[in-house]
Amino acid sequence: MQDVLRVLPKKAREKERENRQFFTRLKRRPPKNLDSIVQELHHNEFEHTDCLSCANCCKTTGPLFTRADIDRISKHLKMKAASFEDTYLRTDEDGDHVLQELPCAFLGPDNYCSIYEVRPKACREYPHTDRRRFEQLGKLTVKNTFVCPAAYNIVEEMKKRIGN
Repeated sequence: MQDVLRVLPKKAREKERENRQFFTRLKRRPPKNLDSIVQELHHNEFEHTDCLSCANCCKTTGPLFTRADIDRISKHLKMKAASFEDTYLRTDEDGDHVLQELPCAFLGPDNYCSIYEVRPKACREYPHTDRRRFEQLGKLTVKNTFVCPAAYNIVEEMKKRIGN
């Protein structure tokens, strides 16, 4: 997996312009069956992708924490929400709650998440490659191809399936 992660940013950078153009076209004219294609590609990719062997998202990209996430996680950790925020989060330039530092404090050396059952919504949905109205997630998906090998593979398969 380390070899894959080492070359992933370079491969994603080489495809970035092509991927942006693809998603621009996709947003303008999404196929009627796009949701089913996306679901199938996502399912197929995660049949053989083991996130625990990677965890690159947890090591390099912090999620946004919603108020519901903060309340749920702080309750799980038996902390006051304000204390959880002071300990783990900061407010970024957009006013969003994000991790103070990376890798994620809840990621163990075995790549398991210590708060997996109550993890943030953004983590539960990552890499967002099985979402409905997928054509609206072009910018996010292109960004995720730099971090997530599965997202990269899904986009490449989608371009083959739908047409580049």
